Amino acid sequence: MTEKITQIDVKILQILQSDATRSLESISDEIGVSLNTCWRRVRALEDSGVLERRVALLDNVKIGLPLTVFVSVRTDDHSKAWSEAFDKAVREMPEIVEFYRLAGDVDYIMKMLVTNVKHYDKVYQNLISRIRLSDVSASFAMEELKFTTELPLSQIENR
Repeated sequence: MTEKITQIDVKILQILQSDATRSLESISDEIGVSLNTCWRRVRALEDSGVLERRVALLDNVKIGLPLTVFVSVRTDDHSKAWSEAFDKAVREMPEIVEFYRLAGDVDYIMKMLVTNVKHYDKVYQNLISRIRLSDVSASFAMEELKFTTELPLSQIENR
C-alpha cells in the first residue's frame, strides 16, 4: 500500500479478520464512515495486497483431519536446485498447510493436518521419496491451546 494505513483501515481490517462475511454497509455503520468511503478503503486494501483474500476457516477435527503435526527438517544441501525441488514437493502435498524456512539449527518447519499417525507416515514417506533430507523430526500436537488467524492490529494503531 503506497499510502499509510489509516485508523479507518485498521478498524476495517479488525472487523474483516473476525468475520469476512460482514457487509460493507454494516462495517461502515460500525466504524462511522460512509458506505462509499468504506468501499474505497476496502478496495485500496485489496489492491495493495494488505487484504490478500477472504476465506472460510474450517474446523479440521470436524472434517476428519484431527492430528496436527509439526515437522522439523534439517538438510545439508542448501543449493538453489535442492531448495526449489523441496519447495515444489511440499507445495504438492495438501496435508502440509504451513511451510517456513528458518534461521538456526533447524532449516525448515512444516505444519501438517492429517487423519492419524498412519496418514502422517504416508505423507512422510511421499516426501522422503521425492527429496533427500538429512534429518526429520515430528512433534504431534496433544492439545490446541491457541489458534487464530487474526493479526495483532493494535500494533498498527499505535504507530
